[in-house]
Amino acid sequence: MIIVPVKEGESIDRALKKLKRKFEKTGVVKELRDRQKFTKPSIKRREAVNKAIYVQRIQQDVEGQ
Repeated sequence: MIIVPVKEGESIDRALKKLKRKFEKTGVVKELRDRQKFTKPSIKRREAVNKAIYVQRIQQDVEGQ
């Protein structure tokens, strides 16, 4: 359970913003979306490798400039 302490005089909008940020950091929404469909482990592995290659290329481009 996520608890957001609200200080006296603090607006509701600010408290909601804090709640959304905490909610996003916990990864609940991402996990729910992942559980809606089954992804084979081989596809997950392939996506992870492709992402690593992409990130590595970006880092090399930054270093080369």
